[in-house]
Amino acid sequence: MTNDDADSRSKKNEYTVTVLSDADAGEVMTLQRAAYVTEAQAHHDLDLPPLTQTLEELRAELDDPDVAALGVREEGRLIGAVRLRRVGSAVELGRLTVVPDRQGKGVGSFLLGEAEMVFPNAREMQLFTGEHSTANIRLYERSGYVETGRTPVGDYSIVHLTKALS
Repeated sequence: MTNDDADSRSKKNEYTVTVLSDADAGEVMTLQRAAYVTEAQAHHDLDLPPLTQTLEELRAELDDPDVAALGVREEGRLIGAVRLRRVGSAVELGRLTVVPDRQGKGVGSFLLGEAEMVFPNAREMQLFTGEHSTANIRLYERSGYVETGRTPVGDYSIVHLTKALS
């Protein structure tokens, strides 16, 4: 075990998940935009939905009874968030975001693990990311997700991944 692994494991134990609501929309939007700038640069696509979503759209999404939103705060600051939607026996995971200065510190792994427990009767978790998001793909594969397909979008592809939950 490396020092980074030990640090990541001890940090995971320090994080606490919180449920987010439409009252948190401004913070979620700030986090979302900060986190997705690097994705937009990697994919040469400034029109990614997380960057173009309006505050009103985000508030409506967070207020939707079919959506569960989780966050992690550090000293009051929202440093990570994720949104989930139950669709039949599956859960769609979207917008797993971590502030740039806390990426690689275990926040995303922690949130992913917490997200997998929100709907205890779900059979699988589904998500997608851009093919140039290599750190994201490594995180998901390390967490047991398997690529199920790719969808071309302009000059790159969206990578679809799934994990069996039960």
